[in-house]
Amino acid sequence: MEAISQNVVKHPVLPDSASRAKLNERQSSRYTEKYADYLNLGVEEWRKTYNEHEKLGKKAILFVMTDDTKNCDDVADYLEVSYPELQDSVLVIHTNTKGEISEARSKKKKEELELLRKQSNDIDSWDSPYKAIVSVLMLKEGWDVKNVTTIVGLRAYSAKSNILPEQTLGRGLRKMYPGNEVEEYVSVVGTDAFMDFVESIQSEGVELERKAMGEGTKPKTPLIVEVDNENEKKDIDSLDIEIPILTARTYREYKSLEELKPSQFIHKQVKYRQFSVEAQREIVFKDITSGEISHTTILDAGTITDFRSVVGYFSQIIMKDLRLVSGYDVLYGKVKGFIRDYLFDKQVDLDDMNTLRNLSEVEACKTLIETFKKQINSLTVKDKGDAEIKDYIKLRQTRPFVVKEQGYIIPKKSIFNKIIGDSHLELQFAGFLEECDDVVSYVKNYMAVHFQIDYVNADGDISNYYPDFIVKTSGGKIFIVETKGQEDLDVPLKMARLKQWCIDINKAQDTTTTYDFVFVDQAGFEGYKINSFAELVAGFREYKNR
Repeated sequence: MEAISQNVVKHPVLPDSASRAKLNERQSSRYTEKYADYLNLGVEEWRKTYNEHEKLGKKAILFVMTDDTKNCDDVADYLEVSYPELQDSVLVIHTNTKGEISEARSKKKKEELELLRKQSNDIDSWDSPYKAIVSVLMLKEGWDVKNVTTIVGLRAYSAKSNILPEQTLGRGLRKMYPGNEVEEYVSVVGTDAFMDFVESIQSEGVELERKAMGEGTKPKTPLIVEVDNENEKKDIDSLDIEIPILTARTYREYKSLEELKPSQFIHKQVKYRQFSVEAQREIVFKDITSGEISHTTILDAGTITDFRSVVGYFSQIIMKDLRLVSGYDVLYGKVKGFIRDYLFDKQVDLDDMNTLRNLSEVEACKTLIETFKKQINSLTVKDKGDAEIKDYIKLRQTRPFVVKEQGYIIPKKSIFNKIIGDSHLELQFAGFLEECDDVVSYVKNYMAVHFQIDYVNADGDISNYYPDFIVKTSGGKIFIVETKGQEDLDVPLKMARLKQWCIDINKAQDTTTTYDFVFVDQAGFEGYKINSFAELVAGFREYKNR
């Protein structure tokens, strides 16, 4: 239940009242005729998700649960005969009352059973011919299928059953795109008894979504952004934008660590505190999300703590944060000397347990790590002074990708089928570009476009900056646009780097296309009536002359 609420797994989606009212159990002795409405709706929902996920290189799987082996076979035959796309694509799995593959009931040899298990676990792959699974119960053993997008439940569950609704839903909850923050869905269709059974998980605090299902409704998939090749109203050639990729200007000179001089570091010295003997042996555990103290543990009096491991720990943290691949020996010596002579308001003894206890305090840790990171960045981050074009990004070659559920518009002037807004300002700005006569095309710079610019952030570290929009105007210019509500410390640094990027591009290329940039703040954009992109460029001059 926690996994659903925390978006670790898929979100179950049920038919809304109107969709559910269209489903009827027919008067028939044949299982598939009796439940034809439920099977047809399940296939319709699966079919829509199949088409969407196929764009992303994933195969959607339909999962049907029946009550006995005879009906299991009947459903499999019905699916293969009734739906051409499922012909020779239905995997039948007979299980016993415990949800395990039953050798006795299926009368299959051991080798055949192993093959069946392998077929079920390989079904996500395009190498597998199967697109649907029909099974008795839920197949508890060895289940690692991630691509189930639709569950059809035709079992008459009862309170006496040992099978929990969580286990039923568990057949389809694993994510197809693990590690992605987007919400994924599994549509759950079934008889009234089955749906009441599934809805019982709401007593555990889970909110079940209900949406319209069936013909003419949207597929229950994450938002998919793709090049709008199927839109006959769009001229993809004219809407396409080519973006040059420059070599990085900034780099890190690792050999300079020897030049670090802790005696010259500028920082606020930390007050050296005297802790009790018991407090010196205290290990504090903090909650990883809130930072609050969870509990403390007192080390045994006989435990020996060596300052070398503590110095080594801080050295490794600094190297990891700065992505340094060498220089540990040099850095270790610098950290050791800094702690001993300069971190605190007095020189300290590194062998003293009280010193090690002081180093566990937040102020000491933060001062030590941040001071070294700032000094190392200042010393090692260099600017090459120039850049050259190494490749080009062609937007029309962008592969389909998923984005989290949020506001979007259907654009006319973009190569993509949707323009997603990470903020209300971005949606407003996209709408403005749609109305500008002097805008030929534009795109939101999605991560999937892979357009990024290296820059030195406020901490002095090398980072990547992803501008918000790319706009092609009727005058032949391409503008890189940054929209911003509230500015942070990095904004001036990003804009300075973007300005330099445009200079480098225009200098490096031979074409007549020129590149420029514009910074659009929310207050100015919403406070003035702007009729064209040219007016926007003329009016928003911040960072142009810096």
